[in-house]
Amino acid sequence: MLIPGRFKLGTFSSNCSGGMSITKVPERWSASWEDNLRLARMCDAAGLDFMLPVARWVGFPGDEIEFMHSVLETTTWAAAILAATRVIAVISTVHTAVNNPVVVAKQIATLDAIGNGRPGLNIVAGWFEPEYKALGLQLPKDHDTRYGYAQEWFDIIRKLWTEEDRLDWPGKHFNLEQVYTDPKPKRGTVPIINAAGSAQGRQFALNNADFLFTPAIDLARSRTEIADIKAQAVAKGRPIDVITFSHVVCRPTEAEARDYHAYQISQSDWGATDYAVAAQFATALSFPHDLLIQIRTSFAAGHGGFPLVGSPEQVVDGIEQLIDAGFGGTGLSFVNHADEFPCFAQAVLPILERRGLRSIAR
Repeated sequence: MLIPGRFKLGTFSSNCSGGMSITKVPERWSASWEDNLRLARMCDAAGLDFMLPVARWVGFPGDEIEFMHSVLETTTWAAAILAATRVIAVISTVHTAVNNPVVVAKQIATLDAIGNGRPGLNIVAGWFEPEYKALGLQLPKDHDTRYGYAQEWFDIIRKLWTEEDRLDWPGKHFNLEQVYTDPKPKRGTVPIINAAGSAQGRQFALNNADFLFTPAIDLARSRTEIADIKAQAVAKGRPIDVITFSHVVCRPTEAEARDYHAYQISQSDWGATDYAVAAQFATALSFPHDLLIQIRTSFAAGHGGFPLVGSPEQVVDGIEQLIDAGFGGTGLSFVNHADEFPCFAQAVLPILERRGLRSIAR
């Protein structure tokens, strides 16, 4: 569960083939249902806080592979994971342009019933233009339009979760008549996540989200940004936590970890990497545009995730750096989630507990 005041650890992108690593190594993540189920049960038993998927309809073509070619749909994936676990929070990632808010309100409430209050909703306002074209849609060029649509979309969901009576909604983007949803989430809502880099996206997150999801490329920059975000949240009277994502290569020794990390990067599909970077920079502001050269290599390794590479102690040192920067949690990716997570659970989690880092909130 997403316990307040605790540094949160979860998995990220286990529903996508390759996970977050644009690599050709044969042991890369398959994202099969069997592997996802195995991973979910391990994470639940180890006490991880969440599993966060990526919603994707087309992949990133490369020279030899297509990164994220195979992807399990996020809401049905979440339902199955919730039914197979006991404690861990499971998030559904939902694109506003593709999913009707009335349907989503009922889907998330159903997840809430299945998981006894454990689902979350990750709201995506849209950024990947090839995906829009594949679905016969047009991606708005400006962020004002994207987030204006997303705000009305979420206002409808929030209203459906709190209103008992049928309602009419004569809005700009939706015209609904005598609509309601039942059941509703047990607590009237679920944890809301939003990844935001633009000014409009940050305001959307501050107004609606419990967790703002953002990369940790430059920790000095992150520290300043997080302090500003939290100050704005205090001014609005609604607290928000900031979480990020990390790529983990943990081995018994630093040399083993760095050797594997170098091997993984040497096997990168640079065509798919460049395609992914170009797509991000064409229509999204999630990553700082002035750090492109640094980002290219980190995209190949873990799609821009903060590198946690080294021995168990060094991985914990890296997590402590995230905590010191002000992050309240991180999603974790591995080249192969299920094969590598046991080392993280057995070697890294006990060190975090001994250092008292899982209970720190800053």
